[in-house]
Amino acid sequence: MIVYCLLITTLLLAALSLLLLWPRRRGLQSWRIVALALSVGAFIYLYGTWLFLSVYARYALAAALLVLLAVRIIRKPVITKHKRWRGANVLINATTLFFLALSVLYYTGTNGAPPGVADIAFPFKNGNYIIFQGGNGLPTNLFHYNLRKAVYAIDIVKLNGSGNRATTIFSNSLNDYTTYNDTVYSPIDGKIVATETTNPDNPPGVIKRGPKNTNYVLVKGGEFRVLLAHFRPGTLLVTEGQQVAKGQPVGLVGNSGFSLEPHLHIQVNALSPNEDAWYHTPQLQIKFNGRNYLLFETIAADR
Repeated sequence: MIVYCLLITTLLLAALSLLLLWPRRRGLQSWRIVALALSVGAFIYLYGTWLFLSVYARYALAAALLVLLAVRIIRKPVITKHKRWRGANVLINATTLFFLALSVLYYTGTNGAPPGVADIAFPFKNGNYIIFQGGNGLPTNLFHYNLRKAVYAIDIVKLNGSGNRATTIFSNSLNDYTTYNDTVYSPIDGKIVATETTNPDNPPGVIKRGPKNTNYVLVKGGEFRVLLAHFRPGTLLVTEGQQVAKGQPVGLVGNSGFSLEPHLHIQVNALSPNEDAWYHTPQLQIKFNGRNYLLFETIAADR
């Protein structure tokens, strides 16, 4: 199961970063090893799938790394020489640079400057949420990047009180996912120009249907169109042609279409003077209430 593989990888890399920084009996680690430990720690802090366990675990990792780094700085280093394979330092340096590069790309991405930015309201209320996928291209938005018409799309899930998105690491029951049945609110004032509500939900971990079999709402505003997708069948609260206000309920989160577990998919596309299909127009980068959110960043929705 991919969820368990991702979580195990997260925990192993976190343990590796701590082990590399852990004080040793015979002297302290060289600064080369310290740099490697911090680069691995920074990478897994940013990219680690902590929400499968608890998002609070990432803060514990950061605190532990800072404590161990302080110990390394405060203690007087005892120089010890170790015989190493000739290429060991080269390998260590290359690995450090690799993880540092990924950490930098977390913030910059690979898409360059977006064709435009859409500042919209956050589509949820009453709870804590996390960006499940999102960012400016690779590597933070890998899944959407492969779907070239969704390079700036964002997936959102709701967290429970333990900082997990479900009652367990993985569950076969949709009702165990905090996001399931959560109410989605229109992020803009506009007109409902398209809807779909008849597609069934997938069982968690199974994608039986593709993107064209997704329950969705398409809202047209003054400058762009907003797609909200993966609704539970039969739960839409709006109809085509209806005018909606920002903050108005539009439906309940489900797991329909190209989705492994309950979440809300949101993307914004510019309007076209030629009335092109919404997915043929440039996709815009999304800001929620004036702020740009990145992969695995948490959002406290207004109560």
